Amino acid sequence: MNRRLVLATVAVALLAVTAGCSFGPFAEELDGEEVNEDAEYDWETNATATVTIDGGEYQAVYNVTETSEIEVYEEGFSGNDPVHVRAVQFRYPNGTFVNGTDLDVEIDGGETVIGLPDENGSVAYTADTRPKEFGSPVLVDGSYEVVLPPNHRTDNFLFGHVSPDPTAKEEVGDRMHVRWENPDRNVFVRYYLQRDILIFGGLVAVLGAVMVGGLVYYLRQIRELENKRKEMGLDVEADDEFDDGPPPGMR
Repeated sequence: MNRRLVLATVAVALLAVTAGCSFGPFAEELDGEEVNEDAEYDWETNATATVTIDGGEYQAVYNVTETSEIEVYEEGFSGNDPVHVRAVQFRYPNGTFVNGTDLDVEIDGGETVIGLPDENGSVAYTADTRPKEFGSPVLVDGSYEVVLPPNHRTDNFLFGHVSPDPTAKEEVGDRMHVRWENPDRNVFVRYYLQRDILIFGGLVAVLGAVMVGGLVYYLRQIRELENKRKEMGLDVEADDEFDDGPPPGMR
């Protein structure tokens, strides 16, 4: 029995060590090839944090000051979840930059930690996002700007949502820029393709026409049934032979 208990304890310990939420000396390094992927970033941004979304992925550029590392994570139901970043780069104030080969990038607990070679500069990475929405904790102090995919908007309350209320929204070409100055909580954007509104309107119109047609058909069937009952005399009230009529004085 003691031997089984020891084996069970060892198994639980191994499971804890190899679980996704590693920490301390068991911090997990990301795929080196993904971290070192090539990517072109727009370093000349006018916000502290700029997120540009394209399809199911986004590029994030953070301008950092007196910062030795940046922790990238998402908030989940059971705690923080690390963001699996790729194509990580750092740009020095003089304009030169290095890729993930020269950066220390690892998963530590519920965060992806990117060690920076200089406390001042800009760090960028690429990561996946959910379809038609983006959310992130505030990772650095300052202004945040989210650039939506081409021809996407947030204005329709059924399909779009921005939280917290943005400082400004601006259309630049075919892209919508959503901006916050010093947000005090997680930023979140749900957006839609403009043609989605037309598709939804068409579906509503078709569904409405089907419902009206069904109602008209139902009422017509009821009328036909009533007419058939009248023709068969089923709706004619028969005289009651035991009915003596109203009481005396009321005839």
